[in-house]
Amino acid sequence: MCWWLPLILALSVLTGVRCYSADFPLDKWGKGVSRSPFLIGGMKTYFLKNKETLLDVARRFDLGYNEISLYYKGVDPWLPPRGRTYLVPTLWIVPASRYGQIIINIPELRLYYFCKKEKKIYTFPLGIGDEGWETPVGTARIIEKRVHPTWHIPKSLWEKYKVKTIPPGPDNPLGDYWMGLSIRGYGIHGTNSPWGVGRLVSHGCIRLYPEDIEVLFRRVPIGTRVEIIYEPVKVCKSDSHVYMEVHPDVYERVPDLKQYALEKLEENGLLHLVDPRLFNLVINEKNGVPARISRSKDEDNYKDMLLQPSASFFKNDIDL
Repeated sequence: MCWWLPLILALSVLTGVRCYSADFPLDKWGKGVSRSPFLIGGMKTYFLKNKETLLDVARRFDLGYNEISLYYKGVDPWLPPRGRTYLVPTLWIVPASRYGQIIINIPELRLYYFCKKEKKIYTFPLGIGDEGWETPVGTARIIEKRVHPTWHIPKSLWEKYKVKTIPPGPDNPLGDYWMGLSIRGYGIHGTNSPWGVGRLVSHGCIRLYPEDIEVLFRRVPIGTRVEIIYEPVKVCKSDSHVYMEVHPDVYERVPDLKQYALEKLEENGLLHLVDPRLFNLVINEKNGVPARISRSKDEDNYKDMLLQPSASFFKNDIDL
């Protein structure tokens, strides 16, 4: 478990909270917001009740399995210590987008949707393609939308499933909603197995929690552009500080992650601001949460600065 990594600006104890809504106001960042990466969210706290698992916490806060397990390395997500308060990593760097519509980052298993009509950005965790069925990188459009879809099983999987189609219902891996992409055979859909969100589990398609796909489906029009990128390292500048978010290289496409991160910082004109000690801590941890890596003016307060990045915080809980 890593309690010492950077993560706290604002902590809000959640009492009687029904759910967490991962949507944030776009007008906080002005016009052209999608063209540069920026921070959204803030760390939460949650008191783990009897019989609850970290997977329950993940779904309650709209996180994937990967996000909660990376943050709590070494803790059994099914049998965590109970009767204590946990930090919940609901803080992200939104990657830069060419079109400002839907962007999916494969290594972090997360989708971002710029909803211009509502002036909000929505973000949801994903399940993606497993080894041998990797979700492809590229740009596509939403070309169809279906409610209660029938799954027309690819020929390569007929032997595995012993059928050619699976009708709507609890056995259908597509769940209740399907949004087909212009990349033939791929789509964004729900799931009949929510614990697969945050994992490499699909045959290349993109899975969302049932409650998330319903929110997205009702807002996304046909023709929406979808950018699928592969960025295990994201960096941005906020409040005069540099932040870096590092994820495991899930498809093993980056030979040297440290060099990759240094090049990304240099490309963005941020390398000269970086504290090497903080940079190495974040690169080595790879816990998927934004951390401040810029130098502090107060070297004697190094530890406190590490624990308290000046990330923007937006409270958006839905209370009972």
